[in-house]
Amino acid sequence: MNKLIARVPINTTSIGNVSINFLKEFFNKGLEVAVFPHQEPIDLSAFDKLPSDFIAWLKDGIDNRYRIIEKNIPTLQVWNIDRSVERYSSRSFLYTFYELDSPTGEELNICKSHDKVFFSSSDALRVFRSSGLENASYIPLGFDKDFFQTNKNYLKDSIHFGLMGKMEKRKHTLKVLKLWAERFGNKREYELSCAITNKFINIEDTNKAISEALEGKYYENINFIPFMGSNSEVNEFMNAIDIDLTGLSGGEGWNLPAFNATCLGKWSCVLNATSHKDWATSENSIQVEATGKEPAYDGIFFVKGVKVNQGNINTFSDQDFSNAMDRAISISKKENTKGIELKEKFTYKKSVDNILSNIY
Repeated sequence: MNKLIARVPINTTSIGNVSINFLKEFFNKGLEVAVFPHQEPIDLSAFDKLPSDFIAWLKDGIDNRYRIIEKNIPTLQVWNIDRSVERYSSRSFLYTFYELDSPTGEELNICKSHDKVFFSSSDALRVFRSSGLENASYIPLGFDKDFFQTNKNYLKDSIHFGLMGKMEKRKHTLKVLKLWAERFGNKREYELSCAITNKFINIEDTNKAISEALEGKYYENINFIPFMGSNSEVNEFMNAIDIDLTGLSGGEGWNLPAFNATCLGKWSCVLNATSHKDWATSENSIQVEATGKEPAYDGIFFVKGVKVNQGNINTFSDQDFSNAMDRAISISKKENTKGIELKEKFTYKKSVDNILSNIY
């Protein structure tokens, strides 16, 4: 039996979702895995459909990690570049997510310290290779089978937009909110539900930022959804909407919310840049072309002058946003059959098979 050391976050974040899906595939393959969580205790609260035998296997991998670990067993980290420098064995592999366009020397050196780096985005691989990184490849993510079509009727008499993901400049969250309100605010034939909680920003600052984006106005057709604590709640959210706006992010390593919504047959308005180019096409999404770039710096997640996360995000024009809304509305009640096909094209089994073929 092949053995593996896995250094992964097990929590309710997007990267935590990726880690759980990787671990499920390791379990399905019968691997013996020494699991080193990035923080303990682990948080499985979002994963309300995990089978008991997998949970027992995961607990065993954590409890017995020091019994399993050996010098020559390969280590796979699923983590950010700057915090992946630790080595747990003689062979080190990193699966990571990069969202900008300007790798720093420090980021390059950390990547070179691993035996190989797997990027979730072909665009990230491109910018790192152009900067001199050779020990890297692109391995896409897959569709999370915790999500499924409920076939329920939600808001039949209105067109329902959804905006997911943590509120952040990189994601253009407040810009999208502002433009939507200017176009559709208080028009009852349209609804916008926002699930944009960011646990790194306190509620007072969040509310202030939203109020500024909406110029202090209240819109009866804009709903702010509290933090959704389980994948079942997220699944209901994605099934309830007709049009996803999460894809208008200016820089992504994959964009799980927009991708998963598309796989469920919804129409996502997607900025044709960074990782979106790996899965979004003119047939399965409403594509918006980038009009330029702007610095990513927000003083919170991207700070100018530090040793990592330096560079730019992609932008779009107000007019292109409006045009995308027109196209999305015209097909909003039509099932996105090409989007549904993505579920078979991109699977976590394929992702893990590719990772393991590189490792072993």
